[in-house]
Amino acid sequence: MEPGSIAERFRDRSILITGSTGFLAKMLVEKILRIQPDVRKLYLLVRAPDAAAAKERLLTEVVGKGLFDVLREQHGASFHSFIKEKVCPLPGDITHQNFGLGNSEILRLSQDVDIIVNGAATTNFMERYDVALVTNTAAVIHLCQFAKQSDNLKMLLHVSTAMNCCLNSFYAKP
Repeated sequence: MEPGSIAERFRDRSILITGSTGFLAKMLVEKILRIQPDVRKLYLLVRAPDAAAAKERLLTEVVGKGLFDVLREQHGASFHSFIKEKVCPLPGDITHQNFGLGNSEILRLSQDVDIIVNGAATTNFMERYDVALVTNTAAVIHLCQFAKQSDNLKMLLHVSTAMNCCLNSFYAKP
């Protein structure tokens, strides 16, 4: 498959990305916006108590990073309006039913989303067991429940970052 054809599959699609303030998701968001600016919308689930806090986290922890400098340069003065048009932060948490979103918002989202990329996890090996279990496993049930009710879903991609550093933790010096 030609690389251009992969990018083309994102044209006019809405994508829900969980774990959006994490390392992999930030790179994914930047790459999609750079290679396929005709993506319809990127919905980023951000752990936050309300919309203002989610927007603030998006601006500081995601698009405010140097990773987005190429896009900043490409769009110049219209960078922030481009981000506002293409990226929608959602205040929620994958560990909650319907991600903690209201019924009308979850309905609208389920009707609009074409692709789901789940990158939410905790990679903290000092995390309490119950928190790690809910975040890394039980939360996937909520994601699958949402996927089942999504009218236009074409793909669900689950990326497990939970065990990426396990060898380092086993061999780390005390």
